[in-house]
Amino acid sequence: MKLRTIFYGLTSGLLLGLSSCSLNYEPLDTYSDVTEGVTSDGTKIVFKDKAAVESHLTTLYNQMRDRQEHWYVDLLLISDSHSDNAYAGTTGAEVVPFENNSIEGSNSVLERDWNRYLEDVARANKLICNIDLVTDNSLTTAERAQYKAEAKIFRAMVMFDMVRLWGDFPVITTVADDITSENIDEVYPQYFPKQNTELEAYQQIEKDLLDAVLYAPDNTPGNKTLFSKSVARTLLAKIYAEKPLRDYTKVIQYCDEVKADGFDLVDDFSDLFGMNAAGTDAKMRNTKESILEAQFTSGAGNWCTWMFGRDLVNWNNNFTWAKWVTPSRDLISAFKQEGDEVRFKESIVYYDCNWSNYYPSDNYPFMYKCRSANSSIIKYRYADVLLLKAEALIMQDTPDLEGAADIIDEVRDRAKLGALPTSVRSNKNVLLNALLKERRLELAFEGQRWFDLVRLDKVEEVMNAVYAKDSGRKAQIYTFDKNSYRLPIPQSVIDANDKIHQNPGY
Repeated sequence: MKLRTIFYGLTSGLLLGLSSCSLNYEPLDTYSDVTEGVTSDGTKIVFKDKAAVESHLTTLYNQMRDRQEHWYVDLLLISDSHSDNAYAGTTGAEVVPFENNSIEGSNSVLERDWNRYLEDVARANKLICNIDLVTDNSLTTAERAQYKAEAKIFRAMVMFDMVRLWGDFPVITTVADDITSENIDEVYPQYFPKQNTELEAYQQIEKDLLDAVLYAPDNTPGNKTLFSKSVARTLLAKIYAEKPLRDYTKVIQYCDEVKADGFDLVDDFSDLFGMNAAGTDAKMRNTKESILEAQFTSGAGNWCTWMFGRDLVNWNNNFTWAKWVTPSRDLISAFKQEGDEVRFKESIVYYDCNWSNYYPSDNYPFMYKCRSANSSIIKYRYADVLLLKAEALIMQDTPDLEGAADIIDEVRDRAKLGALPTSVRSNKNVLLNALLKERRLELAFEGQRWFDLVRLDKVEEVMNAVYAKDSGRKAQIYTFDKNSYRLPIPQSVIDANDKIHQNPGY
């Protein structure tokens, strides 16, 4: 007797997320999307032909467009409002803890994100685990390798976000079997996977990316939505900068390979986030700086702009409630102290609004890097890679401070700022702080700041000081310490699976 329906009824959406590629994990899908059928000998056919595989690959790509809440909206809340870049923005109990450092395992944002990330992993696993079983001879060996590589890049992206948020989590790479009365003892544990270590997570991400870089599509200048070799190289550069795999030689290697793929800084910073002259569409897509972006056009819009500010194509659309991720006084001050008008005006905008949670309602600042329903969301861009190379040159065993300073100056030059002075260029610690500041101003509201502080062990130094100097921040609840580098695992996850343990400090 099949117990699938009973099992689903006894578990939550969380459990379905944990079930890897279980055919139950997304019950709203149509039957044909879940499974193509069963052969006469009882073998389950997940993809009956090439068209079914390509349809599922499209589903993976659609996650970049249709499910932005966890990988973009929530990630900006964490990276900017949980750092010194922004306030929570609204008074909601689910978001304020990121500003005042009172996050607990009951936080609904983290619960949503954990579940959705694991659902994304399950979608990737479905293709990775089953594509080689497809009997359709029109699906060539080269196509199988490429599609699998794209799915591995997607899985690596998801796991990279997860490991930076939580550290230890279940690294799921297999498909959970259906439970029957005959196999329940054997299969049931698959739905409650163990918690892998942070190092094991990074090793799996590394393996996926090294596999994928061989077979993924090349960078296509006219289409930056692809999970390409360049995306894999970008992620390799980023993971080798993190503590568990830290290898600055490899960071430099993969940053240089991204450069060799044809990427460079755009001349005009406004090309990245601006609107066209008519104010009806994004100014540009697929710039030479964009490595991976989610694109939106009229009729298939980017709803994220509602969360952060105004939709410039539809001025009053959803502008009646307080927005998330309000730029902090400390960040605004950093722009002004640097004289950085170029990036400031592309990052922050002021409007009249109906609320005054942090500023007077008639002169209220908003995050400005997502401006309309037609704005692209840039997940990775070359300025991040370039500044990461500078970081590696500073932090490697034999620092190349001059080379790092030259890179920082290249980024500053686009912002119409002068070169770093000799006193900064010749001192490792001073130059590292200059790099951190440059990354802060260049990449504000792009999901970077918190992770920069964590990666370089700057959380306590920066965050415990900002509350005293930023008069607009809500009062700090808990002091940042060594346990703050990881966020709490959702309590509902721990309640459902005794193999999952809470991170220290929560």
